[in-house]
Amino acid sequence: MLLKSSKSNIFDPLPPISRMTSETSSTPPSTPPVEVNPPIQVRLKSEGGRLVLTLPPESEATDANASLALSWGEIWQQFKQQLDAKERFWQPATSVDLVVNDRLLDNRQLQAIGDALTEAQLQLKRVFTSRRQTAVAAATAGYSIEQQSPAPVTPLNQAQTEAGQAMDEPLYLQMTLRSGTEIRHSGTVVVLGDLNPGSSVIAEGDILVWGRLRGVAHAGCKGNARCLIMALQLEPTQIRIADVVARAPETPPAQYHPEVAYVAPQGNIRIARASDFVRQPAPEKTG
Repeated sequence: MLLKSSKSNIFDPLPPISRMTSETSSTPPSTPPVEVNPPIQVRLKSEGGRLVLTLPPESEATDANASLALSWGEIWQQFKQQLDAKERFWQPATSVDLVVNDRLLDNRQLQAIGDALTEAQLQLKRVFTSRRQTAVAAATAGYSIEQQSPAPVTPLNQAQTEAGQAMDEPLYLQMTLRSGTEIRHSGTVVVLGDLNPGSSVIAEGDILVWGRLRGVAHAGCKGNARCLIMALQLEPTQIRIADVVARAPETPPAQYHPEVAYVAPQGNIRIARASDFVRQPAPEKTG
């Protein structure tokens, strides 16, 4: 099956979220210098017409400041204080992005945050996390997620000469993605369920849907044209592989089969039955 295709810009990654630091105060010469650690706290601020709720990452609770590590009860108390103190600074139905970094949150904790935001006339829309368990819990709760890779620690005097980076381990989701849900992952995404119209999956690797793919799927979003999109029933709103875009034909097939979408050597997206698919050579880069 040949799909109409065209070129389009790939999705740009979201900018990293900076972390505040504090300077140590000066002390008299007779007093040994005391290191002052930045406070670990919950932050709620306006950014680009939405609210960003940031929880302290667990990685900050090192041996040097282990005494400042916050328990869930303390995080919850600070979160509620932020809501009460700033309740006049937003309009009803304002969207909220929750940034948890490497902090592990379960379904109960995510539900508690979502319910508290709803009571404050806010809507939790997206969760940013580097923890697989938190990403699965957020997706199961119906929130859009972006699973971030933990930032590697690189010595300042070490030049980065690698041409690329290894992708993350696959993200497995056993659920049906509802309209309005968006999943972003820096690796392969496997969905044991359906992608309903209005939902989307954006992955640096392949996208495998063990069900009906009726939403938007973007594989190889960082430019890898060898990535694949596979589904038991492929009837997408739109599919993308690297910078190549295609949409489903206006007339659906009489019978569906498990199919694979790939970029042909000619540079357009084609679809083949999974049983007949043979990986093609990578398309030649132009320019």
